[in-house]
Amino acid sequence: MKFEVGDRIFVLDEDISGIIIKISNLVITIEDTNGFELEFEASDLVKQDGKSFGNAVFSSKSVNQAIFEKESEKRRKSLKTKSKERYQPTMEVDLHIHQLVKSEQGLSSHDKKTLQLDTARHKLEFAMKKKIQKIVFIHGVGEGTLKLELEYLFGRYDNIKFYDADYKKYGLGATEVYIFQNAKLNN
Repeated sequence: MKFEVGDRIFVLDEDISGIIIKISNLVITIEDTNGFELEFEASDLVKQDGKSFGNAVFSSKSVNQAIFEKESEKRRKSLKTKSKERYQPTMEVDLHIHQLVKSEQGLSSHDKKTLQLDTARHKLEFAMKKKIQKIVFIHGVGEGTLKLELEYLFGRYDNIKFYDADYKKYGLGATEVYIFQNAKLNN
C-alpha cells in the first residue's frame, strides 16, 4: 500500500489513528489524535478511506490486505518495546538440584554445588554468546552458600551486573543478571 504525507491512517493491533507527517524508507512518522509523534513500519498501518476519524470507512481491499498480511508467515520487527517487556528477564535458570539431575543419590554436597555452579557458568556464557541481556538464576534461600558462590562467579565478569531478582515473583531466592553486550569477558 502506498502512503503519502497527509494520509489519515490507523495502526493495526493498536487503538491509534493519525496523520502521516514524515516518510523515511520503511519508517513512517505519524501525529496521533493527541498530538504525539509516533514511528511505525508501513506494514503496521492501514490507510483510512473516509473523511473523518470518528466514522472510519475501510475499503474491502484494505481490510482483506490487512487480514492477508496478518495471516502471512513473515515476521515483522517491532520498532518499540512495551514497557512491561523491557524489564522482564528473557531467560530463567532454575539451579535447584532436583531440576538438574534425575536422582541426587550418590552426590555429595560438594558435587551438587559444583554441578549448580557449572550449570550457572554455562548458562551465563550461553546467554553472552546468544546476546541475551537478562537472566534470572533461581537458587532458593537455603543457607545462602549457593548465592554467595554465584556472586563470586558473577564478580569475575566485567560485562555484567547482578542484583536480587523481582521479590514479588521470586522472593529472596533468585538473582538477576544483566549482561552488557559490547564488553569483553574478564576470564
